[in-house]
Amino acid sequence: MKPPPRSRSAWVLGLVLVFAAVVPRSAAGADPLAARVIILANASQPESVELARYYAQRREIPAANVVALPLPTDETVSWPVFIDSVWQPLQDELIRRGWIDAKAKDGKDAAGRKRIAANGHRISYLVLCRGVPLRIAEDNARIVKTAFIAANPQLRTNQASIDSELATLAQDEPAITGIVANPLFRNANPTPAILNQVIRVSRLDGPDVASVRALVDNALVAERDGLMGRAYVDIGGPYPEGDRWLTEVAGTVAGLGFDTSVDRQPGTFGAADRFDAPALYFGWYAPALNGPMALPGFHFPPGAIALHIHSFSAPTVRSPSEAWVGPLVARGVTATVGNVFEPYLDLTHDPRALLAVLRAGGTFGDAVAAAQPALSWQTVAVGGPLYRPFAVSLDLQLSRRADLPAERGDYAVIRQSHRLEALGAETEALALLRREIGARPSLPLALALADKLQAVGDRDGAIATLSATYSGMELAASDWGMGRAIAQKFTALGVNDEARAIYRRLLAAPDLPDELRAQFELEGRR
Repeated sequence: MKPPPRSRSAWVLGLVLVFAAVVPRSAAGADPLAARVIILANASQPESVELARYYAQRREIPAANVVALPLPTDETVSWPVFIDSVWQPLQDELIRRGWIDAKAKDGKDAAGRKRIAANGHRISYLVLCRGVPLRIAEDNARIVKTAFIAANPQLRTNQASIDSELATLAQDEPAITGIVANPLFRNANPTPAILNQVIRVSRLDGPDVASVRALVDNALVAERDGLMGRAYVDIGGPYPEGDRWLTEVAGTVAGLGFDTSVDRQPGTFGAADRFDAPALYFGWYAPALNGPMALPGFHFPPGAIALHIHSFSAPTVRSPSEAWVGPLVARGVTATVGNVFEPYLDLTHDPRALLAVLRAGGTFGDAVAAAQPALSWQTVAVGGPLYRPFAVSLDLQLSRRADLPAERGDYAVIRQSHRLEALGAETEALALLRREIGARPSLPLALALADKLQAVGDRDGAIATLSATYSGMELAASDWGMGRAIAQKFTALGVNDEARAIYRRLLAAPDLPDELRAQFELEGRR
């Protein structure tokens, strides 16, 4: 990932002429969003069509909105194959069905596409199902040399994500060299005319069919119960701008009350770091998934949103081990974003804009559209566009506390304790945690209560809380980081015998990786 040589504002100013002047038809209407979702499946792969039908059924999208076309099966295709097998058949079909309002013009444009006069569209979101190709390879013969490209040579490319190209389906002759400015970027109140310029695209894709179905199912679970867990923000990247982005993100998620861990060191979260219930993860800058997420048995909680900023975070999404997006989906993430080629930092998804839309109750589809500065570029979003992670408020979660899964409901309580503390109600926050841990003892509650007791000077209370809770708890692989955090808390409280006992329990785990065994032995000896 490289920083851009010019500021974003200068780029956008230089791109205002990219869009053709049109008088689009309003995309606003009385139809609910689901009724206007179009799902594209690969008719050459039965599993792709089945996934499309599954998403339609689960989200109550009309079955007629599934468009199954015979598409290439490779993730990477050439420009001629993309235009002849993906772009043109899909555009023709959407115009035929009335989803895109356009009239045919004579001839083809410089890229080989049929020329049209577009007047807008009525699609809420376009969903690409596993089996639809992912990216388009560079084609030097189709590079269009313009004054803008000459002034910005790093944009002299037409390699792109298919998703980002299809976002311009309802435009007249969008450029394929360089970028097309996204008028939805950081636009909180787009007009119908602006909405008609962009088709918001995301994809349901991943290493296997089961993990793709989980994208659908976990979103519905989170919308029923509310997003619950902790937040993790990894800030130590190579460029100050990215660190500033993630510093703002850390402040936002902490302000929402989430129990938050922030890593400001070079590198990513270590395999031994606490990483339980990561409902929110924002990080950079490693080439592939690592640390606690790579431990055996690791899994995200339902509804988890995770992204890792890296130039090539999604060269494929069908591998459970390569890069970031595929491995994240394989481990149960519900929504993520990435890059199929080098996007440059300033043209990747802006995590601040993404989070701003989601926290306001928006959909993942809207958040993705607001977070990407450019279309016809390198970005891809994986997850159902209708997903609203904050559809259920914290107050509503707490009112249903008895019905929430115990392993996740604890995090809603901890979040409420942070909210009370932020309001100056420290006594009420302590009382809440004491009441909850008395009714449902757990390691997350014990750590949260011990932190607050230590902060108010009640050392003995913090020690008693941790001792009473951890001694009766099993330390599964997902608890190794929490176990280490408790040992470190005991050490900070001056109770070394308890800390050593926890390290012994950790070292007794039969499936403990050698890397962690060496680290726990060293810390235990210290």
